[in-house]
Amino acid sequence: MNATGSRPPDEPAGGAYRTSAPGGLLDVLKVAAVVLDDRGRIVLWSPQAEEVFGYSAQEALGRFAARLLVREEHVDLVTGLFAQVMQEGLSWAGVFPVRHKDGSTRLLEFRNMRLRGESGDLYALGLATESSTLRRLERDVALSSRLVAQSPIGLAVLDPGLRFMTINPALARITGRPADELTGRPLRDGLAFLDVELVETAVRQVLKTGAPLVDQNVVGRTPAEPGQVHAWSVSYHRLEAGDGRVLGLALSAVDVTDRHRAATEAAHARRRLAMIADASVRVGTTLDVEQTARELAGLVVPDLADAATVDLLDAALRSPGTPGAPPARRRFFRTLAVADADADAEGTGPVTAAGRSYEADADSPVARCVREGRPVLVARVGEEDRRHVARTAHGTGRPEPHSYMAVPLIARGSVLGALHLARTRHAEPFDEDDVVLARELAGRAAVSIDNARWYQREHDTALTLQRSLLPHRPEPRPGLELAYRYQPAGAPGDVGGDWFDVIPLADDRTALVVGDVMGSGVTAAATMGQLRNTTRALADLDLDPAEILRHVDRSTTGLEQSTATCVYAVYDPHRHACLVANAGHLPPVRIPAGGAPELLRLPTGVPLGVGGVPFANRTVPLRPGDRLVLYTDGLVEVRGESIDTRLDQLLALLADATDATDAGNGHLDRVCDRVLRTMRDPAGHDDVALLIARVPPHHA
Repeated sequence: MNATGSRPPDEPAGGAYRTSAPGGLLDVLKVAAVVLDDRGRIVLWSPQAEEVFGYSAQEALGRFAARLLVREEHVDLVTGLFAQVMQEGLSWAGVFPVRHKDGSTRLLEFRNMRLRGESGDLYALGLATESSTLRRLERDVALSSRLVAQSPIGLAVLDPGLRFMTINPALARITGRPADELTGRPLRDGLAFLDVELVETAVRQVLKTGAPLVDQNVVGRTPAEPGQVHAWSVSYHRLEAGDGRVLGLALSAVDVTDRHRAATEAAHARRRLAMIADASVRVGTTLDVEQTARELAGLVVPDLADAATVDLLDAALRSPGTPGAPPARRRFFRTLAVADADADAEGTGPVTAAGRSYEADADSPVARCVREGRPVLVARVGEEDRRHVARTAHGTGRPEPHSYMAVPLIARGSVLGALHLARTRHAEPFDEDDVVLARELAGRAAVSIDNARWYQREHDTALTLQRSLLPHRPEPRPGLELAYRYQPAGAPGDVGGDWFDVIPLADDRTALVVGDVMGSGVTAAATMGQLRNTTRALADLDLDPAEILRHVDRSTTGLEQSTATCVYAVYDPHRHACLVANAGHLPPVRIPAGGAPELLRLPTGVPLGVGGVPFANRTVPLRPGDRLVLYTDGLVEVRGESIDTRLDQLLALLADATDATDAGNGHLDRVCDRVLRTMRDPAGHDDVALLIARVPPHHA
């Protein structure tokens, strides 16, 4: 054994002896050893005796112990006790006052016993330590023992090999095994109900570095309560001897299940609020039914569910009274959107294919959901449920859902369809809190879907009405080639009141009309139809354009949307001239043969419906090869650009697109297409009417 007390290389590990490092319990107690002969004289004196009594060995050896160490009043008592030990062989233990060299009296804890030498001589051995030190250590040991035993915190001490050395009752209750059964067993045997690999990794790190780990949260189910999830705050710190040797590791575990549950519920509440807030921003961004359905499905996956499907009743996608609508007792659905967290990296393999139609069984969750107008929760999907669930919210080749719910899409008291939610990755099944959240999200989305439905219906109705009121391809007119285009607004509900017309008149003349009713929707389209019919009826009276506009202006009285702009031009092929009047509309463009396009300088006039302001005529020459372009403001108005800039762009485009040597309606059609493609706002917020008339070059 070397001087430091560490094991030399040739000392066998686990041998029969071991050197203890200084600083052990005996060193703390400072146990003094004194040997007396049969007459009571001191014959042996330990170094600790010098520290306890104050006398050196030279001062103590050979002297009678009673006279050196005991006060006069206690000598007889000591002599009697000495006789008992020596004559009767009785051991004596107790506390006795001893005189120190400095004259003070100190209470020492004694253990006295008789010894017999090789020659048969008798001796007395006395072991002594300060009573106060012994009492303090006894108290500390007792307190520590009771503290560990009675602590509600689970406590354990592990050796460096991660075997239990000590385990208190609280931790034994957590493990579900008695403490004596775990003592000496590996850590993983006692904590098998936790993620043992994670715990052992943390423990080894603490043993290696000495840096403690505090408040590490672990979750598991104990053998004592396998049906209840518990959470613990676990701390680890390394135990070291006075010389720095690693003795092992201390582990403490505090049950924080209530705190964990409260934190989890708070996190769920924050998640629910965040999803509801997101729904206000992310769902219903457009007036498009399918886009709204996709937004809803994308919102709930993967935070709430691993797969989601949005199905609308086929009847809800039809206009009321549409022929062929199925009877109410049968439930036909159309899948509008899907989202799947289990899709592969390319995002393919959705749970169900969007656009699919199916009829739901009467006893399926989705049929009950829409029939009763309430969510249907299948917390744990069983064998009987799989057929219905697979058909509505799960496809072949995908992980089987273990939990499912169908939530109705209800808006304005009507059930429009259902939101299907399935869990495959989430460990926990859907609960009532999830149902409340899904119902809130579905309700918000249903309103947006319903708005989109009605806007789409209004858009379709207005577009159908407007197209029915617009003229079919005009018949060829003497001395004119014609091309026209009409494009509705891009957003549902934005169909406007733009129109154009080509009206045959007497003496080979032709009336060219372009107008725009303020507003949008069915009302604007209906107003446009009334104004167009009024204009055509007045045209038969052979009035000049200003008079036509005056009578049309008077006819707007009583119309719901009575404000409109209009350009009315009458072309006379025999005079090669147009008589034009303007009611607040953008000026037409005249393109002379071989010349640059120009905006006609016309009296602007006021819109129809203002009333009381006269309109003026102006004659514009339109000779062979000339073109006249009439259009509505949807062609040139773009947010963020001035109207003058846009009109300049139109003139430049017409100059580039016009070729006087290229005759025929086919060329005019190509010009119409190019103008629309280049000039129209990509957002398409307004409808556009465009009419181009050309006098053939050979017409004289």
